[in-house]
Amino acid sequence: MNNKHNLALAENISLQLVPPASQWHAFLTLGFCQTARGTVLKTCDHKGPLYVQKPFYPEGRDTAHVYLLHPPGGLVSGDRLTITANLAENTHVLITTPGAGRVYRAREDKTLQHQVTQLNVAKNSLMEWLPQETILYPNAHTRLENSIDLADNAKFIGWEITCFGLPANHQDFGEGHAEQGFQIRHNGRIKVRERLVIDDNSRALFSAKAGLDGKPINGLMIAGPFESSEPSNSVNHDELIDKLRQHCTEHGSLSGVTLVGDYIMVRSIHDDSEQVKQLFIQCWQDIRPALLGKESNEPRIWST
Repeated sequence: MNNKHNLALAENISLQLVPPASQWHAFLTLGFCQTARGTVLKTCDHKGPLYVQKPFYPEGRDTAHVYLLHPPGGLVSGDRLTITANLAENTHVLITTPGAGRVYRAREDKTLQHQVTQLNVAKNSLMEWLPQETILYPNAHTRLENSIDLADNAKFIGWEITCFGLPANHQDFGEGHAEQGFQIRHNGRIKVRERLVIDDNSRALFSAKAGLDGKPINGLMIAGPFESSEPSNSVNHDELIDKLRQHCTEHGSLSGVTLVGDYIMVRSIHDDSEQVKQLFIQCWQDIRPALLGKESNEPRIWST
């Protein structure tokens, strides 16, 4: 009995000495307001490896360009990142990332890799959420959520570009779990709700003609709301949508443009994430002056 007791005690001590698996529960909360110096980053609270550089102002003081930094470069099992941006009235913020985001292969326990983005846009404010692509490694187990709350006369342009697997290395997303959500509320009412789930029960979506048609890249771009008197600058809905459809045709991708309520939505599936990004940038160059009344001004980080 003593030997068995000692063995059990030794095993228990050994388990306690095993360090817990690495994981980050990080958050970043940004607060922007309008001052005599234009749109400024008033508050910046963070925990863990999630930061921003100081805002840049290539368009002048009224529009802040912000680069979101995540030094680890990706999510591992157990990670949870929460990104919140609060825009006060009459502000204009463009947030992007310096490179692709990554969700790495999950550990055997399949602990969730979770990212939540919450954008709160007050009256008469403009929000542009333009991150670079997210790469989901084979066997990732992730949930990616985007939630945008718009007040009166607030405007939004945003996109997400997702690469399922590592196509350059001929590794598909044949195993793994991914949930993606994109929701927009306007004055508390849901206007857009998108959801995609890839798991063992829905993996046929990859090959289905009504799904991804064998393409590893899935892109979604949303802009609005367009009121009845907009787009501005004498551009009407039909003319703008025709321009966007022409861009889709030129890129040779399986893409589509629709007007859903007050929101323009561009969808694209492709073999090349860079092609989807370039398509979305072209669409953004036409949408931005129509919706926001400002010509496009690409973040410098996109050229590096």
